[in-house]
Amino acid sequence: MGILDGKRLVITGVLTDASLAFGVAQMAQREGATVVLTGAGRALSLTQRTARRLETPADVFEFDVTIDEHVTSVREQVAASLGSVDGVLHSIGFAPEVCLGDDFLAAQWSDVSVAMQISAYSFKTMADAFLPLMGRGASIIGLDFDNTVAWPAYNWMGVAKSALESTSRYLAKELGPRGIRCNLIAAGPIRTMAAKSIPGFKKFEDVWDDRAPLGWDVNDSDAVARACVALMSDWFPATTGEIIHVDGGYHAIGA
Repeated sequence: MGILDGKRLVITGVLTDASLAFGVAQMAQREGATVVLTGAGRALSLTQRTARRLETPADVFEFDVTIDEHVTSVREQVAASLGSVDGVLHSIGFAPEVCLGDDFLAAQWSDVSVAMQISAYSFKTMADAFLPLMGRGASIIGLDFDNTVAWPAYNWMGVAKSALESTSRYLAKELGPRGIRCNLIAAGPIRTMAAKSIPGFKKFEDVWDDRAPLGWDVNDSDAVARACVALMSDWFPATTGEIIHVDGGYHAIGA
């Protein structure tokens, strides 16, 4: 028996088998869950190909968080496939190139608004889509990168992560009376397609393993997947509004 036996999960953000979300989907299946994936735009075909690499190939439904009509269409498709939903993973983020790098002042609101909608407001959009299918005991999880400090090159994506963290707290407050938990996993840096888009990502790689008390392997997402699966299980029934660090302890150590 696995800790997710009988659970039905929606996993967003799978692009390749190096995606953090792929690791979560794979481990969730091994723990007994039935999983469906979502993809968007030009990356949808990539998600569909990657879905076939799971041990149990998963259905993929289109869900672009910037298109209002997709909120209803993806809900209807998931309802037809799963019936109800016990957990959702938010692994969605994007910022225009000008929002990242060395010049924080270069980005205009037209750029920043894209980063905020896709990387932060989408957490609420995802809730809009799947809450009608969720009951007491269900869990919403988001993948985060702790933004309590300013990071090199992360710039407006960091601001979006701060907004994501606040959104999660307010969703936790809103959904708690319905018995639905809402938490974030603040992961250490992992080499994914998303990471490759961040200028200077190598700076994180160079220091993280040295500074983290438990060490850190940028090529191993297993610990992140385990944390997500645990939070989607019934083993954290009274935990909500939390940011759980899975970063080798880096966040706890001063400069």
